[in-house]
Amino acid sequence: MIAFFGHNVNDAAIARRAAAFQKAGHEVIGYMPRRGAAKPVPWTHVDLGETFDGAYWQRIKSIRSSLRILRDHKEDLKRATILYARNLDMLALAVSLRRKLRLKTPIIYECLDVHHRLTGNALSAQTLRRVERALLRQASLVVISSPRFDTEHFRKYYPRLGRTFLIENRLIDAPDLPPRPSSAISEATGPLRIGWFGNLRCRRSLDLLLNLARSYPHDVDITLRGYPARTVIPNLEAELDGISNITFHGRYEAPKDLEAIYAEVDLVWAGDWYEDEANSVWLLPNRIYEGGYFGGPALAPAGTETARWIAENGVGLLLDPPVETTLPAAISRLLGNRSEISDMRAKLLNAPRSLFVEEPDLIDKMIQTALGHQSAAGPHSIAATGPGAEIGR
Repeated sequence: MIAFFGHNVNDAAIARRAAAFQKAGHEVIGYMPRRGAAKPVPWTHVDLGETFDGAYWQRIKSIRSSLRILRDHKEDLKRATILYARNLDMLALAVSLRRKLRLKTPIIYECLDVHHRLTGNALSAQTLRRVERALLRQASLVVISSPRFDTEHFRKYYPRLGRTFLIENRLIDAPDLPPRPSSAISEATGPLRIGWFGNLRCRRSLDLLLNLARSYPHDVDITLRGYPARTVIPNLEAELDGISNITFHGRYEAPKDLEAIYAEVDLVWAGDWYEDEANSVWLLPNRIYEGGYFGGPALAPAGTETARWIAENGVGLLLDPPVETTLPAAISRLLGNRSEISDMRAKLLNAPRSLFVEEPDLIDKMIQTALGHQSAAGPHSIAATGPGAEIGR
């Protein structure tokens, strides 16, 4: 059984990871707070109360109340094979819980994003990194979604703590994942359609797309779907008001809605400057895997890990700085020659499925790596990765 400590039970990334555990044959019990109202989930879940976006210290403080709740679930926790913690506050909870219950269960820590509070040389960042270092010493394995998290953060600040295990934000091969489209698709006509899907948290991306919509009122249609970060974009709907060719359609459900929403666009926006010069440069967003699976070429700023992935696989367009100039120029070129999009789409749909969909045995490799390291070395250093997922030194 996997005891899954997630930062938000309503988060789509949490659902993907839980689905991957279940597909690999593991029972999952979630011990998670939530953002907003409680919703039913397809795994056993223990509600740890409500937390809020951006309220980092509130989430840290909630660990004490969560421990009180978890005392009543001692027997289930004792039979867990793995304590799996996503995000630093959940790692702190898992470490505290293991100590209080005197468990020897290995902890796997998943770092989906390197929070901006952990980067830089400010005193607050140095203090948080000391906390992170202490917590990492209790983990048997660290899972990352991008290799740059290792080179730019873990290897930089914790060089003695070993290696990390790479699990990209690819789709889960579940029964409800639709089949890939046919590669025999005619060249698109009409307005050029651009989609920005997922966590809409980047002010600069929104400004770029708004300017693009205003510049090409009849030739470009822009669709936004997902969940706006209200701390960054508090009045999204008001900003779109009066611009007929840019529309926000709210949240969507993955993987059920993915086929339909990606069929409606020609290009996928994959730019992000939310944490510029740090996490935004290092990450690999799930939209490049979702879009690629359904044949949607990505647009991304050059110099990022996303750009490296796109260039390596030849599945999108890179925008040199300044993007405020190169994005309109690229769109103008594509409007004059749609065959470029058709060629990229064909290349995406002919790419191996495994580029976009997680390998079925990856979860078991990750768990066996953690268990093997636990028995060999105890819970005080991070394990080396397994074959095919290793970020080496």
